[in-house]
Amino acid sequence: MAGYWEIPEGTDCARKAWITGRVGAALGLIGSAYHIVLFQPESAFKAVQTAATSTVTMATLGAVFGLTTCLSAQVREDPEDALNYFIGGCASGIVLGARTHSYATGSSACVALGLLAAFTKIGKREGWTITGPPRL
Repeated sequence: MAGYWEIPEGTDCARKAWITGRVGAALGLIGSAYHIVLFQPESAFKAVQTAATSTVTMATLGAVFGLTTCLSAQVREDPEDALNYFIGGCASGIVLGARTHSYATGSSACVALGLLAAFTKIGKREGWTITGPPRL
């Protein structure tokens, strides 16, 4: 996500949506490649269809996250709040639920992606690290 964290929160929403959409597309392409290898489709057309569907879905989720997070920061006039990221993650979860035609998927993805995004923002702000030497 080179460049994403350098853009001030609540500004340049189109660029943030573009960056997160590209990251989503890359993750969708990687995920669909694994899916095609593990679950062999009957034809090449089916493989291309699976790859395209997964990639477009993930790109859409990424773009929705980036745009919603940015717009939430503008509307709420509190750009550094982790709630903006929760709202963006939740919006992505709702889109996923609409894509799968499932209220259960949408509501659980809303909470899960919202919490993941909020904790990511909090961790970035507070300097949390996953790897590396412990700080004493």
